[in-house]
Amino acid sequence: MNFSSYHFHLYFNSNQIELATKLASKISEEFVLPVGRVWDRPVGPHPVNSCQITVPKDKFESLASWLLVHRQGLDVFIHPQGNDDLADHRDHIMWIGRSYDLKLDIFMK
Repeated sequence: MNFSSYHFHLYFNSNQIELATKLASKISEEFVLPVGRVWDRPVGPHPVNSCQITVPKDKFESLASWLLVHRQGLDVFIHPQGNDDLADHRDHIMWIGRSYDLKLDIFMK
């Protein structure tokens, strides 16, 4: 499979919203990437607060490497944007930091 882009989701708790917002802003500026809303509640398959960053394939390695050092304790869920949401969120995933159980049942309709 060849994926053209990925979603990097910053995961954080309610005490880390300010940290997540600042980190997302820094990523947007330094890597010139679109950053989604910083959710103060779980949304979609994500079991905790999150923020989505859309990353083209050519910036994947540089952002993943940067986050290994600069994530400031936040966890990061990474998945490709393909044609199968279930497989993208279950079979083709990576974690930086702690991993979580996703709510995959939303893709099984």
